[in-house]
Amino acid sequence: MNMKPSDNQYYKFDSQILTLFTWSLYLAALVASLCTSSINRIFGSRLTMLSGGILFLAGAVFNAFAQKVWMFIVVRMLLGFGIGCANHSVPIYVSEVAPYKYRSALNRMFRLAIILGFIVANVHNDFFPKMKNSEGWRYSLGFAAVPAVMNVIGAIFLPHSPSSLIERGKDEKAKQELIKIIETSDVEEEFKELVEASQSSMAVKHPWATLLKRHYRPQLVMAIAIPFFLCSCFVQNF
Repeated sequence: MNMKPSDNQYYKFDSQILTLFTWSLYLAALVASLCTSSINRIFGSRLTMLSGGILFLAGAVFNAFAQKVWMFIVVRMLLGFGIGCANHSVPIYVSEVAPYKYRSALNRMFRLAIILGFIVANVHNDFFPKMKNSEGWRYSLGFAAVPAVMNVIGAIFLPHSPSSLIERGKDEKAKQELIKIIETSDVEEEFKELVEASQSSMAVKHPWATLLKRHYRPQLVMAIAIPFFLCSCFVQNF
């Protein structure tokens, strides 16, 4: 495998190993995204977020100390699993817990935080390799532990999603969490609405078939088009 720099400024290194190093993260994130739906339904979005943060933290730490190429690839897969869990569980948690008038804004802030993370990563990736010792790149990889720690701490102290608890049959626990979120003991009306919404959701026997109906086609097109164009523009190049 050719590890020598090429004359092509876009494909600087012609190496299958380097390609696998990058590709492994996205493959793991894809697998995690497909599996996280079931995990989220069984254990709730809060625990899924916490698991994603722990996986990402472990990946960042081991990435900084890895010695062999295969170690980097395995660790990158850990990072990918963490990203897949977070990308799936965080928007769901925000949609379930945030007040209605702030829900859209908070979901946009989730995407904004990712873009800001790309910018910060590029800044420190430019700084650390310029360090006098030859180990600066390890600091660059290990810096990913900072947002991972923030994710873990946040997930520990966040309340459980009442909607998720109701779906799992934990009505009393859901009511207690709802009291914490709304900060009042009079939550009967809100609790009743959540129960009714949960029952309506569970009454749908074939959700994928429902999604393909003409009535939901505009939303389906946008759900596919937005990530596609995000991946096609400069945002994903950070």
